[in-house]
Amino acid sequence: MNRLMLFLLLLTASQTTFTKEGEKEITLQLPPASLEKWYRPANERDVWLHTMFRLRREMQAVTEYAALEEVQLLKKWLKKLQEDYLSIGKMVPEWRDELETELLEKMTRAAADGKLADLQALQRKLAKTSCQSCHAEYKLSAALRYRAPDFSKIMVESEETKEEEKYGRVMSRLTLLVNRIKIASDDKRPETAVTALDELEQRLADLGGSCSSCHKQEATRESILGKASQDALGKVREGLAAGDTKKVGRFVGEFAVGVCADCHALHRLQSSLRGLLTGD
Repeated sequence: MNRLMLFLLLLTASQTTFTKEGEKEITLQLPPASLEKWYRPANERDVWLHTMFRLRREMQAVTEYAALEEVQLLKKWLKKLQEDYLSIGKMVPEWRDELETELLEKMTRAAADGKLADLQALQRKLAKTSCQSCHAEYKLSAALRYRAPDFSKIMVESEETKEEEKYGRVMSRLTLLVNRIKIASDDKRPETAVTALDELEQRLADLGGSCSSCHKQEATRESILGKASQDALGKVREGLAAGDTKKVGRFVGEFAVGVCADCHALHRLQSSLRGLLTGD
């Protein structure tokens, strides 16, 4: 099991409640709709994520400088923490009343009075009642909704036009073409197999274009749809030309494992769970 799948399953398990004996019910709290504007593609940058990363860093700095009794540096990072924490209510108005602003104010007063032990206790309370409680309710659903790839539609190119097509339909067509190649090869129908292979290669090119929306680095896309897959399909074409059904079968299988299975291992679980939340 890859790390992503294990991570998602562990998080999902934390949301599991037991009903009748032997039965489980999984519930997810959906985040407010206003959160979407702070993630790509609605925003040019993942503003929400960067805010969370800063808050984590600021919480750590406050903890460390309080322990070291470095008051000036503590105040510097506490000010940053206050600004980013309060920005949550501006970005997501539905959560404004949930913010522990009184705790934050008490932390500021404790720092000003040099009561660092009190500040540390207040910070631990803030982390538990605000950060951890929010993450327990929304971290998984937000990650699935806004950080998992959108596989609802893909641009498909034909000789005459480009048009959007549902991703599920594209995947079904790819499966059909891979199987058609094998079936036609086994039944000595090489022209049908070659036609299917031509279409498969075109549709894989379309698929590669959709990958670029997330995978900006060419090397990342190449790892799945690059030389290895092209070489495997090249061997399939050679096998069809030679009437070598064993060679065709071997390299169709190699392609299915190296492209289809590897991509599904990375994205299929994410896609299915995201679909449950979005209805895509």
